Amino acid sequence: MWYHKPAINEELLQSLPNLKVIASSGVGIDHLDLKLLSSYGVKVSNTPFIVSTDTADLGMALMLASSRRLVEGHEMAVSPETEYFPADWLGVEVSGATLGIVGMGTIGYKVAERAKAFEMKILYHNRNQRKKEEENAVGAVYCKKMDDLLQQSDFVLLAVTLTPQTCKLIGKRELELMKPTATLINISRGLVVDQDALVEALQNKVIRAAALDVTYPEPLPRDHPLLKLKNVIITPHIGSATKKTRWVMMEEMAESIEAGLAGRPIPHEVL
Repeated sequence: MWYHKPAINEELLQSLPNLKVIASSGVGIDHLDLKLLSSYGVKVSNTPFIVSTDTADLGMALMLASSRRLVEGHEMAVSPETEYFPADWLGVEVSGATLGIVGMGTIGYKVAERAKAFEMKILYHNRNQRKKEEENAVGAVYCKKMDDLLQQSDFVLLAVTLTPQTCKLIGKRELELMKPTATLINISRGLVVDQDALVEALQNKVIRAAALDVTYPEPLPRDHPLLKLKNVIITPHIGSATKKTRWVMMEEMAESIEAGLAGRPIPHEVL
């Protein structure tokens, strides 16, 4: 499966009686009905670890691009109507700012490692607190309540898995807890954020900006209000989109398929 296609439903499973394994690209499995697949004896694998480095890099890229208004700056620099660069055209600082990471798994931790180099104060919220030595290595402080993280952070970065518990984790209430100068960065799944609430928050300056690698649906309808806002950067779900990573993803998927067909243990099987 690539980009969640083809859609796996009962009709497809009934038409493929010899199906043994589904190899899905990336880490997310929210598009798969694991109980249904298990009832048909079909095993599932993904590629969870290879995507983490590139996705963390993109998270930092979105933070920097949004804070320094790179897209707007490029448009100004190349516009045929530009006659001068205004002296009061300003961004906000990343170095020394407070970054709140929601979801401190492999990707979230790699973001923290990068943010440390920018001398950022790092807060994180996770289902489970990391080991003290892991926290100390990046200078991260655990927030048991996400509300505390939202209230203190200049940048809030979402790196959670999409589950029923995290669907629309960030809504109107959570956005209103954030600083009016804060930026929301989403590198997880679009449905983790209530998009209608986000549009309203951006339009009314409840928060400063948003930088999104994911939306729902993907792509957004061409008349969607998020596409018309100056304080939003949207990229086309490219967290893992580098040549090396995509090549390794394909290799891992092929290995899982070969193992499944041969009856061997499947690498990165989703249990």
